[in-house]
Amino acid sequence: MAEDIKSLDQLKEAVTETAAPAAAAAETVATPAAPREPVRDQHGRAYATGKRKDAVARVWVKAGSGKITVNGKPMNEYFARPVLQMILRQPFDVAGVAGQYDVVATVTGGGLSGQAGAVKHGISKALQLHEPSLRAALKAAGFLTRDSRVVERKKYGKAKARRSFQFSKR
Repeated sequence: MAEDIKSLDQLKEAVTETAAPAAAAAETVATPAAPREPVRDQHGRAYATGKRKDAVARVWVKAGSGKITVNGKPMNEYFARPVLQMILRQPFDVAGVAGQYDVVATVTGGGLSGQAGAVKHGISKALQLHEPSLRAALKAAGFLTRDSRVVERKKYGKAKARRSFQFSKR
């Protein structure tokens, strides 16, 4: 094909001819994504796993009256500090569905703060699976992203991960 082109006009024509089919193909490919479907089990629950630090939470969300149960106990009994209770309520407040869903969670590992963050992450993921229209608000608030910060491991020859033993000159 390069032998046929002897002027700039012929080159311009050749480029527009090859670009036109590519543009038409790009238009057919750029179709809107299919709307998300709710993911629920036979009991009408959505399931998700939430993680924060060393804590892992398994969370089931279903339509209900707003009751939150963590490891078989009510939320205010398991998480006694008001700050931790507020952390668990954040996804519902951001999505605007406070008091409309029941939550059952089992959480292991880490401390109470990490467990509260894990349950919050699991609630957010399960809510968007149960009702896909809530995804935009939860994603904008950053609740669907796992906070990947974890404690650094201890190194040999060190007192902690980075702290050295006390230096003695004599």
